[in-house]
Amino acid sequence: MHTFDISLSNDLQGSWRCMAITGMDGRGIRFLKSDSMKMRGKAAASGKALWAVCIACFLAGSFFRRWPFGFLNNNQQIPINYSNHITKLADEVTSDCDHDKNKPLKLIGGKSVDVMGEVLRTHQAIQSLDKTISALEKELEVARASHIDGKYSLGIASNQRLRKAFAVIGINTAFSNKKRREAVRASWMPTGEELRRMEKEKGIVIRFVIGHSAKPGGVLDKGIDAEDAEHQDFLRLNLIEGYKKLSTKTKTYFSTAFSIWDAEFYIKVDDDVHVNLGALMNALANHKSKPRIYIGCMKSGPVLYQKGMKYHEPEYWKFGEEGNNYFMHATGQIYAISKDLAAYISFNSPILHTYANEDVSLGSWFIGLDVEHVDDRSMCCGTPPDCEWKAKEGSVCVASFDWPCSGICNAVERMKEVHNSCGERDGAVWNVDL
Repeated sequence: MHTFDISLSNDLQGSWRCMAITGMDGRGIRFLKSDSMKMRGKAAASGKALWAVCIACFLAGSFFRRWPFGFLNNNQQIPINYSNHITKLADEVTSDCDHDKNKPLKLIGGKSVDVMGEVLRTHQAIQSLDKTISALEKELEVARASHIDGKYSLGIASNQRLRKAFAVIGINTAFSNKKRREAVRASWMPTGEELRRMEKEKGIVIRFVIGHSAKPGGVLDKGIDAEDAEHQDFLRLNLIEGYKKLSTKTKTYFSTAFSIWDAEFYIKVDDDVHVNLGALMNALANHKSKPRIYIGCMKSGPVLYQKGMKYHEPEYWKFGEEGNNYFMHATGQIYAISKDLAAYISFNSPILHTYANEDVSLGSWFIGLDVEHVDDRSMCCGTPPDCEWKAKEGSVCVASFDWPCSGICNAVERMKEVHNSCGERDGAVWNVDL
């Protein structure tokens, strides 16, 4: 049953307006007397008029009962997802009630409550608390990564702010691949001042990613140190470098990068793959506002159980009967993940299982999560003439490589050739709106 509390003066003077807000129990509508409006004459209230007012109040109560909103008191809170309803209701109340905005609303019972002011202050407090929690989580992860990675990660102090970026591109490399790195620097990767300017002005960070040798401080490590001193384009990881440790290296790369840069996306690419930075940034920008994004050339293939075969999977039995295929995952030459997925890897790194193949490992970490798999075929174009034809048609490839070689065959000799045939126009990345 709906009950109504109607206040009328003895001589029925004044104009009465409805404050259309229900109680938290969905019942009861109170009428407020408007101090701003006074009738100049006396009128007698007929029974019909009184019944009309009651019927109107009943209909109003039925309507507003549907709203998930009520008066606030000290023990009540408004969830964040109700903010749109609150704002809409506030607009209606303001326009309908025509009260003095500089005075608190007067409720029957003698209490004065600025309802909308309380609502807005509560909403702002919730938003502020959410930001504070996010900042504390980031600082905790930075401290954890700095403690774990030691001198070989580029770990930073927990009280130092993370570096803002749009995208962090980690180029997977090895001690023996110096000529490949030189070929990359001579083709699609900016160097020197241009590299630092791109990082500062566009928020695009590019680093060669490598661990350390079995003998830290040995000849191999000193060679990387000297190369880094010259180019300043390495990200050192706290792990022993080795082909059979690519899955662990991938996990460590994302964790380390996440602890240094606050980026929208984190990308891994091999050092024998050609990349068009402008096309890559455009592809990422299309998914900037989406959560949990996993971008690459999605594939599936047979689980190789025979020993001695390339890409043999020792734990093949976990994937069911012999001859079964892997789940869909991005091919390992290049892929990108959003910030929240990098955070997931970083927070859960100790318990994430690694398989023999790093692209399978990455895909397995997202099984069971609400992740959007984006199959972008421009990230797995072939080398000329394939990428050259697509470029002439206006579809510039994000990445190009040869499938039989899992990268560009003879990358040291052919990287520049591929760049000349399939590279985007100079300065294309600077025109991308990030």
